[in-house]
Amino acid sequence: MPMIDWERLRRLAQDSARRGYAPYSGLKVGAAGVNDRGDVLSSCNVENASLGLTLCAECGLISALAASGGGRLAAVAVSDDGGNPLSPCGRCRQLLHEHGGGDLLVDSGSGAPPRRLNELLPSAFGPGDLPAKGARQ
Repeated sequence: MPMIDWERLRRLAQDSARRGYAPYSGLKVGAAGVNDRGDVLSSCNVENASLGLTLCAECGLISALAASGGGRLAAVAVSDDGGNPLSPCGRCRQLLHEHGGGDLLVDSGSGAPPRRLNELLPSAFGPGDLPAKGARQ
């Protein structure tokens, strides 16, 4: 597991949030993470007039992870454009679980220690819960 520079991740999340597209809610969100190879990635939220098609910053982070060659997320920080830490929503926790697992560290901000994703999303549904390919009738 790479060394986690939480201050850097928080700054990147805030910088990314400043570039967010949030004309409807006004809440600009950024996410920054590091994968198991030490690659640092970031993203911002992109709202849509239909609201249901809004892309959370964490969704963009997962896309950036895949586009960079993959790996597993090791740590994530999420914040608004003022640097205030935010907790990922339930949908995003599920996405993060798929690409980081229960041991993914999620920044708690405010001097509190990071929490493992399995604390934020206990008993998560994952790839292991699906039948093996070809096993379905």
